[in-house]
Amino acid sequence: MLIRRETPADVDAIRAVHAAAFAKTGDGNSDGDGSRVPVEATLVDALRADEGWLPAYSLVAVDSDGQVVGHVVATRGLVGGEPVALGLGPLGVLPDRQRRGVGSALMHAVLGAADARDEPLVVLLGHPDYYPRFGFGPAVDLGVTPPQPWGPQYFMARRMAAWRDSIRGEFRYARPFDDL
Repeated sequence: MLIRRETPADVDAIRAVHAAAFAKTGDGNSDGDGSRVPVEATLVDALRADEGWLPAYSLVAVDSDGQVVGHVVATRGLVGGEPVALGLGPLGVLPDRQRRGVGSALMHAVLGAADARDEPLVVLLGHPDYYPRFGFGPAVDLGVTPPQPWGPQYFMARRMAAWRDSIRGEFRYARPFDDL
């Protein structure tokens, strides 16, 4: 498996990864034939068109046949109105490739990229039993509060090497998250 930056040729494959990975959630929009398209599948497209899009943080996992099997993205977020954080997600892996380390590899790669580019903070909405293995903990413990309507138990953050204790306040995701 290879982790690399997204290219324009990957856009359809990325949409397909998220559509398959999140198909069981039941949330989403109709795609015209009555089937449901998970919001994560269209969220990445909306993020790509947003001013918070940061191409360096849109990474794909590619198998030995060149197929995109996973994707993660982080976009510019604000804390207290300042651009000092990344909002991570969505992260998706094709169902037949899950539980094989693809998601973990993507997570480590995007966090490594964020640290190398001196990002102070990465936040996400996620399960509190899963994400601590990647160094995430409750964001409120750092003085970073979740945007509404998300509860603090699922709003997690990881300090990076460039972290400053002065980073405090409400977190705001890139605009397309407001439409979820």
